[in-house]
Amino acid sequence: MKQMLVQGQGNMLQTAILEDGRLVEFFMEKSEEGAGQLVGSIYKGRVVNVLPGMQAAFVDIGLAKNAFLYIDDVLHPHLERQPKEKPAIAQLLKAGQEVVVQVMKEPFGSKGARVTTHVSLPGRFLVYMPVADYVGVSKKVTSEHERSKLRSIGESIRDPGEGVIMRTAAEGESFDALQSDVCFLRELWQGINDRAKHEPAPALLHREAGLVRRLVRDLLSSEMDEVWIDHPESYEETEALMKQMAPTFLSRLRLYADPASDSGKLLSRYRVSDQLKQAFERRILLDCGGDLVWDQTEALTVIDVNTGKFVGTSDLEDTVFRTNMEAADQIARLLRLRDVGGIIIVDFIDMEQEEHREQIMHRLETLVRRDRTKCQVVGWTRLGLLELTRKKVREHAMHQLLQTCSVCKGRGKV
Repeated sequence: MKQMLVQGQGNMLQTAILEDGRLVEFFMEKSEEGAGQLVGSIYKGRVVNVLPGMQAAFVDIGLAKNAFLYIDDVLHPHLERQPKEKPAIAQLLKAGQEVVVQVMKEPFGSKGARVTTHVSLPGRFLVYMPVADYVGVSKKVTSEHERSKLRSIGESIRDPGEGVIMRTAAEGESFDALQSDVCFLRELWQGINDRAKHEPAPALLHREAGLVRRLVRDLLSSEMDEVWIDHPESYEETEALMKQMAPTFLSRLRLYADPASDSGKLLSRYRVSDQLKQAFERRILLDCGGDLVWDQTEALTVIDVNTGKFVGTSDLEDTVFRTNMEAADQIARLLRLRDVGGIIIVDFIDMEQEEHREQIMHRLETLVRRDRTKCQVVGWTRLGLLELTRKKVREHAMHQLLQTCSVCKGRGKV
């Protein structure tokens, strides 16, 4: 059972994704008009300075800190259209030059936003790229026949020079539905382009869709069994969007009304707050009695697996393997929930059998495929540690709820 819960509290919308009652994703956003996430928004910016030594430039897009633009995000998005030898950044950009860029990563700490000139506009069934000049198909579409069909449709509905990526939701959809999607996104891009010609830099040209629209566009699929919303305005907005974008899923939409309270009870009913608190502890208990010790820095996350109180029933290798398997399940879930980015090192309990090591790695590889953020299991290091990487695109919603202790400054020591 997969469920989406949307709770309104004041001017804030909180959304939780549950799989069989277990919290796997959580995010929040202001529900007021004009609110939307920074990633995906498009700006007309002005190059402030060019750094030849870093092959990058800083661009003023109107935020508190200048955005960072790397040379690979200036060259043509199609690799075959790029020059054989990478040019110097100074040949492509000059101080004072105006550029249209899209936010790839939100600002973190002392770093500004990461931006690109490779604009992409996501729709319900596909992603439209104005100048990419290629067709791609989501890796989650596994049928070769369906992949070939979608690629063929993509070639026929795009104009010369344009690019499209067929999303998983495109599987089984009609030609007309896919063509309608690309036509809508093409018109959207033309409007953005027109504004860019007249607006003085820095200027916001297009704000990424708000939370409710993104939920319908990105998360609503045949895997989602129920969508519960306790916020009447958001319910009406979601219902209207589903009628337009995904009418077949309308029967899964529910309005939650608690007779004992006007709002704020939906997430409590499913113990979301309790699960969040447990998930962000440094020591996380496993059902078997083992535990995880989780230490996180800006670029590196280290997870230590311990048997704890679990003593097993037969032999040591079996006890260790069962603990590690449960730890793998929990780690895959917590990577999504904590929205961890960067390098992840897992110190599983040492296993003597190579077969068990392979099963642990295979289990993690299978589980991270469910992650909407790109996550890769790199493999075992020479020291017997399992290495993973996960893309970081935005600051997690929990950072809006937590702050560093003013006494220990995050060290947690006396």
